Amino acid sequence: MNFTPSSIAALIVAASFAAGLNVYATVATLGILARFDWVTLPPGLHALSSPWIIIVASVLFAVEVFADKIPAFDLVWNAAHTFIRVPVAALLAYQAASQLSPEMKLLAAVGGAAIAAIAHTSKTAARALVTPSPEPLSNIALSASEDVAAISLTWLATRHPYAAGAVATAAIVFLILSIRWIATRLKRLFRRPPTTSSPSVR
Repeated sequence: MNFTPSSIAALIVAASFAAGLNVYATVATLGILARFDWVTLPPGLHALSSPWIIIVASVLFAVEVFADKIPAFDLVWNAAHTFIRVPVAALLAYQAASQLSPEMKLLAAVGGAAIAAIAHTSKTAARALVTPSPEPLSNIALSASEDVAAISLTWLATRHPYAAGAVATAAIVFLILSIRWIATRLKRLFRRPPTTSSPSVR
């Protein structure tokens, strides 16, 4: 596939969003697809086909599959990954734009970080809303859907970057428009019930 600046931009949008959901699944999927020559990645991403990168990303993805489905612990896991998903997404975007000008590479890195931050923040907020549920199935279903979405969007980005970019853009717009609703739900969740003073006995 011959990547043009516009197709690279679409790839960056989709891959960055996927990385915000599950960075290990995104890196492992890109690496496996490139390793077996199922897709052609931009030159800056060829290093992802290294067996070591694929193995490490796959192992970490396997760990996340379990850790991300444990109620309460998943909040800690996702909070810690703020310092992993966003920087890695920025690096992937920067490398994907390696054929472009230095200004465009910097813009790609900033854009990739911002998109990953939106996906990651929304994912963490959703977990905060679901975690108090007494049954674990909703948490497991949400986590599994995020894993599938990350892998599917990454694959689509390598085969049909414009379609993947459109899907990711629509999701970003939806999440931005949902910020107020999410914030309201979180406030209700963490709002402490008012304490009522007992009447004094006279």
